[in-house]
Amino acid sequence: MKKTGALILAATVSAVFAGPVLAEGKVIGVSWSNFQEERWKTDEAAMLAAIEAAGDSYISADAQSSAAKQLTDIEALIAQGADALIILAQDSGAIGPAIENAANEGIPVVGYDRLIENPDAFYITFDNVEVGRMQARAVLEAMPEGNYAFIKGSSQDPNADFLFGGQMEVLKEAMDSGKIKNVGEAYTDGWKPENAQRNMEQILTANDNNIDAVVASNDGTAGGVVAALAGQGLDGSVPVSGQDGDHAALNRVARGTQTVSVWKDARVLGAGAASIATMLADGKSMSDIPDSVSWAGGPNGTEMTAIFLEPVPIKAENLGDVIAAGWIEKDKVCEGALDTVAACQ
Repeated sequence: MKKTGALILAATVSAVFAGPVLAEGKVIGVSWSNFQEERWKTDEAAMLAAIEAAGDSYISADAQSSAAKQLTDIEALIAQGADALIILAQDSGAIGPAIENAANEGIPVVGYDRLIENPDAFYITFDNVEVGRMQARAVLEAMPEGNYAFIKGSSQDPNADFLFGGQMEVLKEAMDSGKIKNVGEAYTDGWKPENAQRNMEQILTANDNNIDAVVASNDGTAGGVVAALAGQGLDGSVPVSGQDGDHAALNRVARGTQTVSVWKDARVLGAGAASIATMLADGKSMSDIPDSVSWAGGPNGTEMTAIFLEPVPIKAENLGDVIAAGWIEKDKVCEGALDTVAACQ
């Protein structure tokens, strides 16, 4: 029997917590790149709950999209007595000195969602190459030929290229045959929706609005894309991808203005990172973390220890999965929904 998204994610939760959480009384420091996106608040809530349930303390800092501030934030968390660090990197290269300092102090580091390519950092994320594949498959199914635009993530975030690589794997055959054509692509500074909207507007202008599909790399950029398309009366007629399961994006899926949001249940990721941080703080080695794997798929081929969680593509036909999992209430996802969306009937 095929698993539903909710069942897959329930299995993932069980896997992440397969090991004991032993670091009671430790201080877990969390450095966030920013809180501009809806999903980080969800991540934090799950992380905080898991840390407190283990008897540990949570301290955090918000870098406000500044790589320089994040560097000093991490140093401050170390000075405050953090026994382990969880870091959502704004610019993984820029924080290298802080990671080295933590390693020298014997403080374990968990690279959260975004790669910090350093063997001293444990890496937990969803399979972002597969997320890219899922995005491309959904858009290709909806629009098997025509002019494609690609709104990528931040050039400072390795995930942007992981996603784009997965997208290209799926679309290569159609591109080689000439069925689809890449007529514009752009990185999105800071993953900001307003930058994505500006990029999309420029691509629309350059192509006289002749755009048949847009592969956007997350729900924030998808929101910017849909706004740009709406400005030209094209929203709802041009397939658009995204990821994260943002509530606004899931509502766009129900309304027909976004084709897919690849759901990365932030509750699983946040709780999993907290579990790993507490185990590492207690002295457990990275290789002994349950379900961890050795991985060297980063740009520099650095051998690392990682856990990759399983994403789930959410389209109109399986919107019921996120409702059943308690991710979003039915009335929120279904506001203004198309009559054809079964979950909203």
